Amino acid sequence: MDLSTTYMGLKLKNPIVPSASPLSQNVDTVKTMEDAGAAAIVVYSLFEEQINHESGELDHYLSFHAESYAEATNYFPQPNEFKLTPYQYLDHIANLKKSLSIPVIGSLNGVSTGGWIQYARNIEQAGADALELNVYYVPANPQVSSTDIEKMYTDVLTEIKKNVKIPVAVKLSPFFTSMGNMAKSLDNAGADALVMFNRFYQPDFDLDKLEVVPNLVLSTNWEMRLPLRWIAILYGQLKASLALTSGVHNEMDVIKSVMAGADVVQLASELLVKGPKRVGEILKGVEMWMEEKEYDSINTMKGSMSQKAVAEPAAFERANYMKMLNSYKMLW
Repeated sequence: MDLSTTYMGLKLKNPIVPSASPLSQNVDTVKTMEDAGAAAIVVYSLFEEQINHESGELDHYLSFHAESYAEATNYFPQPNEFKLTPYQYLDHIANLKKSLSIPVIGSLNGVSTGGWIQYARNIEQAGADALELNVYYVPANPQVSSTDIEKMYTDVLTEIKKNVKIPVAVKLSPFFTSMGNMAKSLDNAGADALVMFNRFYQPDFDLDKLEVVPNLVLSTNWEMRLPLRWIAILYGQLKASLALTSGVHNEMDVIKSVMAGADVVQLASELLVKGPKRVGEILKGVEMWMEEKEYDSINTMKGSMSQKAVAEPAAFERANYMKMLNSYKMLW
């Protein structure tokens, strides 16, 4: 049985890739995931705040209320709150490369081109096999147009691609006016992969202290429906690889993702709860299912349930909405 897949030109032994999370802070933990079968690792993000905390350019973006970043646990974290300094992060990338035989994918999280370009180069020089750009921006200012937001994404990607030779993935949110057009724009700008989708970590209110507080909630299976749908729609329409993330917790989630058209499946919440060895259990489950259904390779499965492959492609669009509402039965 051939479980191999290709992601951003990287040949991987299977499609299971732990996503950027605290799991990658410790080399031994990453080694455990590799031994369990992880095909690559996305290292937790280096934040723009760490690179250029005092810059006027960053202050400009923060004034637009871009305070909610994908893997942050607090608003406006101070430099001493991060686990590692930028230079320690580069050393960590180098140590992972020495310790692992699987590809290591660095991750940059921010909103501007200013501080990223040099560190994109540095991450490449530290030995990373690829780079994931986590452009996370909450457009809270009503004066900022959708065109401006989309241009921010493509500008960051274009500048990074000019300055590194390793493959570059873009991890994006689903909240664009035209998701398909945004995906195509990033594809045209040279994205080697699209990672779908970033999770918004929404704040909560503390009614005793009357404060806005961070509220980290791990993913659940139902969250996978949104990236599953869009990957199934975009499969075959882009040159870029596709990675599904958010809500992946078991072998069935992995299989569905591949059948939608994903080249790799990224997961973190399940591993944070059940430990790094969970990778091996999920991988074994995928193999057993494939054997039972007589699939001999991941590539045979890939895209087989995408919009272009199913008998009713409209199910991914408005027809699915109407069917779902009409099928609901009252419980009282």
